[in-house]
Amino acid sequence: MKNLIIIPAICLTSLYFVACNNASKKSSPDAGKDTTTTAAVPAIGKSGVNPKVTASVKEMTADYLQLKNALTNNNSSGAAIAGKALSEGFAKLDMSVLTTEQKKTYTDIAADAKEMAEHIGKSEGNIPHQREHFDMLSKDMVDLLKLLGAGQPLYVDHCPMYNNKKGAFWLSESKDIKNPYMGSAMSTCGTIREELK
Repeated sequence: MKNLIIIPAICLTSLYFVACNNASKKSSPDAGKDTTTTAAVPAIGKSGVNPKVTASVKEMTADYLQLKNALTNNNSSGAAIAGKALSEGFAKLDMSVLTTEQKKTYTDIAADAKEMAEHIGKSEGNIPHQREHFDMLSKDMVDLLKLLGAGQPLYVDHCPMYNNKKGAFWLSESKDIKNPYMGSAMSTCGTIREELK
């Protein structure tokens, strides 16, 4: 009789330990995950973008804002310098840390934006031509910052009068409207359409 009582007790105890071990495996956040590939994935920041990329994007944004401010002040020479710097920035970004989807989208954006920045850099003395390319560049920069993060508060502003009232967008670091398309003629023409962070 004693043997019959001990055997079920041993079975119940064994069952308890097996069940507890399985429960702890299921509750572990890494349970069932393959951790062998995590070392190959670069570390990313809070925004989901690698810090190297964030630094490059901040540098390009600074060059873009310098360009925007030069156009606002009708400074064609300053716009040309900033356009050249921005063009070089697109070539410097380390795409190896981007996801496959980010690489594809970035490549599409960067090819066009780099060309627009180069045109601005080569068009010193022709501010109307620089502004035409700035219009297209600004659309690409908005797309770029939506893809990789702005890293700072920026405002998407809109001028309804530019290009025979077709309008144009630009990015600004300030809530104050300083229109790069109209320069001193209509420096406060425009509205904030969106905020990027």
